[in-house]
This record gives sequence, structure tokens and C-alpha cells, in this order.
Amino acid sequence: MDMSAGERKGLSLFALIMIGIGSIFGSGWLFGAGSAAQVAGPAAVVAWVIGVIFIGMIAMSYAEVGSAYPIPGGMARYGHLSHGPVLGFLTGWAVWIATASLIPIESIAATQYMTSWSFGWAQGLVDPATHQLTLSGTAVALVLTLALWLTCFWSVQLLARANTVLTLVKFAIPVLAVLALVGSGFHTSNFTAHGGFAPYGWPAVLTAVTTCGVVFAFNGFQAVVNLGGAAKNPGRAIPLALVGALALGLVIYLALQVSYLGSVPPELLARSGGWQGVNLNSPFADLAGLLMLHWVVTMLQFGAFISPAGSNIANVASAAYMVTNLAETGFFPRKLAAVHPRYGTARPAMWLNLGFSVVLLLTVGRSWQALAGVVSAAMVISYLIGPIAVGVLRRTRPDLPRPFRLPAAGVLCPVTFAFAACALYWSKWPETGKITVLTLVAAPVAALVLRRRDRNESGSGAAGGSGGRRTGLLRQFAPAWWMIVFLVWTAAVSALGGKEFGGRDVLPGVLGTVLIAVTAPLFYFWAVRSGVRAHAQGLTGGLSPAEAAAAPAAAADARPMASV
Repeated sequence: MDMSAGERKGLSLFALIMIGIGSIFGSGWLFGAGSAAQVAGPAAVVAWVIGVIFIGMIAMSYAEVGSAYPIPGGMARYGHLSHGPVLGFLTGWAVWIATASLIPIESIAATQYMTSWSFGWAQGLVDPATHQLTLSGTAVALVLTLALWLTCFWSVQLLARANTVLTLVKFAIPVLAVLALVGSGFHTSNFTAHGGFAPYGWPAVLTAVTTCGVVFAFNGFQAVVNLGGAAKNPGRAIPLALVGALALGLVIYLALQVSYLGSVPPELLARSGGWQGVNLNSPFADLAGLLMLHWVVTMLQFGAFISPAGSNIANVASAAYMVTNLAETGFFPRKLAAVHPRYGTARPAMWLNLGFSVVLLLTVGRSWQALAGVVSAAMVISYLIGPIAVGVLRRTRPDLPRPFRLPAAGVLCPVTFAFAACALYWSKWPETGKITVLTLVAAPVAALVLRRRDRNESGSGAAGGSGGRRTGLLRQFAPAWWMIVFLVWTAAVSALGGKEFGGRDVLPGVLGTVLIAVTAPLFYFWAVRSGVRAHAQGLTGGLSPAEAAAAPAAAADARPMASV
């Protein structure tokens, strides 16, 4: 949602928590429990605990940077502030991909839940054999994407005011669903039958964290970071809002997971040959239908529209902010940052995001589960810069006003980075390879933009101009090499990792995870050192916290700018 600095000034703690909860309860709760149970069995409950610890660590590192630089869509800018333009574009590109991908996935969720309707045409939206959207299902998802996008295109302010009401409704529906499912009959034997509590091993639990919507579900913490810097007392409000939103989210998601596991009819579980065979198009609605809870089915069908629609208010606005930030740093055309004089929305950026959403729907977005894995991997990459930015700015800007300071940052930051590196590995091959390639596409684009900027500044016919541009380009790429090497390294280990993680089993079992965990701190300290050098060489410029707080969307700083 779009809020001016004045509207965000004095944001209450309750409002901040509601914003976080509203973002956390999107389509994740509709599919996360069913998807995690299929991958990890009853041990899926552990995946939610691991996921919230991981996201909590990431969120706290971003809380420090976000409270110092309260820039809308700031996660796309922090890499630029810590390491300069090249890394800023790489991380900003990853953040944009992850955020813009949330727009179509919410429509896919609503479409899949339509299959629980009694209408004949609704039954044909998803192929029962492949559990993917059919041609008609893809068409419906496209219509819903356009409808949600148009709603924010014209009426974002109206919907922003209704955010609290939407959040309360989104919160009430899963709570009522849990009570109804548990009350209809709870089978404790489901937690030990068909292979025990962890029938597919603990590696499957780690995979569930990143591929089954766990990371996807808790990604709503970004809304708290983006808006928390303008709260009444950011130093107190941001950490409390993050803890409150994530803790409440964990309680509800655990309740949903446990109720799903205990409510699946034992005969269905036996007929399916275990949890991997239980593959429902609309997990909670289909389960409620099997249990003859028709009022719950109707409520969930309603919730399948309310939850995605409410979350997409923030998704459309956040994705537009990401494009605007990349345009302001010069790596996207400047015209994309234009704001409509009447509605106050970045309409060119929204058009770009709509086009990207359509492409995703027509290519990889054939089901919520398929797209959630790719989006979660992209999210993990976008998280990497948080703890690193804390480490760099602690050394280069020790006097920077920080309303919130991460305690024990010297220990927590490298540990958090290592956790994120492992989470990327757990995303499984070939997803790790796909998202690595998709992220590194930004590197040659950055080189072309920077060369064009240098050519415009120095003149293509200037004596020695070519050599000067080559030296300048290498100097600006230096702070980003750690990221390029890290992504290639992680993808290579993933390809050679255990078969549980989709690899070739050259590094069987936990060896791949151990190798990533051991080498991750080396990349962290390399990254921090690179950031410190970038500051010493004047590659990062600086954004005044006072300017960011006063005019976060258009703050003028001394960062090197590229023109397109």
C-alpha cells in the first residue's frame, strides 16, 4: 500500500503488527500445510519452527538497516548503500523478482481453490492427473491477476484504509477452520502411522522449509521493515512488531498444520500409500468437503479470495517500489519511476510488474506449489544482503543513528548469513540452478548500463576513454564478486548434493549442507570486507537518514547514478 511519510508518521505498534499479520496471511496458509505434509509428513510441524527462526533472524538484521534508512521498498536499495551500484542491482533484481512473483501466485491460489466449487466449469480449472492449471484455469488466473492489479491501480488508498478489517477477516477464517477440523475428529494415529513422525527423513523437513511455502508464508515481515522506520518509536516498535507478527503467525500456522495432519481420514492416508500420495488441489476445502463440513468449505472459498486479495494490496505496491528504486539508481529506465500526479502510484512500474506476472503465469506458474518453490528460492537470495549490510555499515557508518540495534551482531550476522546459504541449498536442485541463472542475468546488464553511463560522462571519443571505462568497470564490479562466486558455488554444491536435495548424490546425506554451512562465513567476511573497501573508494555514496525519513521515495543522495 502507498503511504506518504506524513501518513506513516506516528504509526502505532498495533497498526504495525496488523500490517505484518496482514502480509503474512496471504495464500501461504491455504496451501502450506498440505504441501509441507506431502513432503515431510507429520514432521512438517518442525519445518514451520525452523522457518520462523530463520525468518526472525533475517528480519532482525533488516530491522536495524530499515530503521536507519526507512525507504519504501528499501530492500532493493540496501545492497547499493553497502556495496555500490553493481551489487545493488544484483540484490535489487533478486528482490524485485521475488516480490513481483507474489502478484500472480495469489491469483493461482484463488483459482486452485475454485475447484472445490460445485460448478462443472470450476472442476476443469485444474488437471486432476498433474494438479496443474489447465488452459481455462490459466485464463481465470490471468483475469484475477488483472482484476487485483486494477484494484490497486485505481483504489490503493481506499483499500489501504480497509487493511485492518481485511486482516481481521483473514485471521478469523483460518482460526475457525482449525476449530472445525479438530472438532470433527482428530486422529492421533496419523502422526506415527505410515513411516512414523518423519517418514521421509529429516532432509525432507529442511526441503519443506523453502519449497513448500514456509519461507513464502513468513515473507510478510518485509512490510514491517518497510514501514516501521516511521513508527512512533522505531527502536521499540520494529522489533516488537516483528516478534509479535511472526509469533502470532507461527501459532496459527502450527495450528493449521496440526489440524490438517490430524484431520486427514486414515482410510484416505492408507489408500494414498502415505503422505506423499495425499495431493489435494484445495487442501483445506477438499478436506472439509470429505468431512462433510460444508459451511467450512464455503468459508474457505470466501477466504481464498479475501486472503490473496488483501496480501496483493501490499504486493502490488511493494513491487512498484522495487522498480522505482531500481529506476532511481539508474538500472531501470527512469520513466518507470514516474508517479501519477492524481493517484500517487507509480503506474509505469505497475505496468512492468503486470507484464512480468503474465509471463510467469504462462511459463512456470502452472500451480501454486510449482511457483512457490521458485519464489521462495528468490526470496532467500534477496535476504542475503541484510546481515551483510549490518556488518558493513557498523564499520563504515558507526555514528549512523540507529533506532534499533541488533544485539550481538558480530555473532548473529554471520550465523544468519550461513542459515540463509543453507536455506538456498535446501531449495533443491534444479531450482537453485534456475534462480542462480535468473539472478546472475543482472551482471551483464549492469556492465552494459555502467559502460553506457561512463561513455556519456567521458565522451566516446576522449583519448584513453576506453581504457578508463574498463578500469572503472572492474573497480565497480569488485564489491560484487563475492555474490557471483557465492551463487555459482552454492549451485554447484546443490548439483552435486544428496539425492534428497535433488543432486547427483556425490555429496550424500548432510555433507552438502555441512559444506555450505562451513564455507558460508568465509563468504560473509569476504562480503563485509568488500563493502568496507567500496565505501573507502567512494563507490557507495550515502543516503542521509534525515533525507530518507523526510522524503523516502525521492531522497537525493550522493550515490553514483547510471542513466538509461
